[in-house]
Amino acid sequence: MSVDGEVRQLRTEADEPGWEVDPDDEWGVAVVATVGRQLKLRREAVGMRAGEFGTAVGYGEDLVYKIESGKRIPRPEYLDRADEVLGAGGLLAAMKEDVAKVRYPKKVRDLAQMEAKAVEIGVYECNIIAGLLQTPEHARAVIKAAQPPYSLDDVERMVAARLARQSVFDRDPAPSIHFVLEEAPLRRQVGGTMVWRQQLERLLEVGRLHYVTLQVMPTNTEPHPGLDGRIELLKFPDGTAAGRSDGAFNGRPITDPKQLRILELRYGTIRAQALSSRESLAFIEQLLGDT
Repeated sequence: MSVDGEVRQLRTEADEPGWEVDPDDEWGVAVVATVGRQLKLRREAVGMRAGEFGTAVGYGEDLVYKIESGKRIPRPEYLDRADEVLGAGGLLAAMKEDVAKVRYPKKVRDLAQMEAKAVEIGVYECNIIAGLLQTPEHARAVIKAAQPPYSLDDVERMVAARLARQSVFDRDPAPSIHFVLEEAPLRRQVGGTMVWRQQLERLLEVGRLHYVTLQVMPTNTEPHPGLDGRIELLKFPDGTAAGRSDGAFNGRPITDPKQLRILELRYGTIRAQALSSRESLAFIEQLLGDT
């Protein structure tokens, strides 16, 4: 396709793997359908055919139709270009924020919403460094290690979702956050030495925040209630709470007070058995100094 004397390869569906709409995500389906409808109305209002519009924004006609029919999630740059081409005055570009949320898996989005409301967050991780603490490079290396492997586009989508949850550290007032991490994942050089060192430095940075308590569970210790998996506890301003544990209640989120007391007992025991915050930060500093 020649545009302004230059040859432009229009993007097709094969160029954008991982941007399909999850049919089980009702909210996501509704958002993408609304955005697609607005794009179509704007295009028709200025008298542009789908093929002509596609050429202007660098997309194939079939992909334009799929975006407008709510079957594909538009990229942020697509919305920016559409806004410019259709003279929407920023109205189409303004939809990028909602569309970006649709890119996150529903379960991650739901978790992020709960964490954003919590006044207290407690996390125990036994096999990895908690997602709220991961650097982008560490998160990318962990996600790429999955088998069967994710597409590169899906990897970036999942990394973005994980990092978006870290906005809890920017809240004012900040929630009270406490982590317990096992020693073994701290020693595993995920992503190579440089990425590993950057991850340890990130742990020290977060662990020194006045509203964060970070503890390390030594490998050389007695058995504890967290050996069967991750635990997360969230407490909200109205006095309610929610929790989840890999090793209890089938790993599903719970809000029942009796079940929450069980998780609180387990988490409290884990915290009591781990190194203190000061000892834990000193331990991480020692790991950095040994390399």
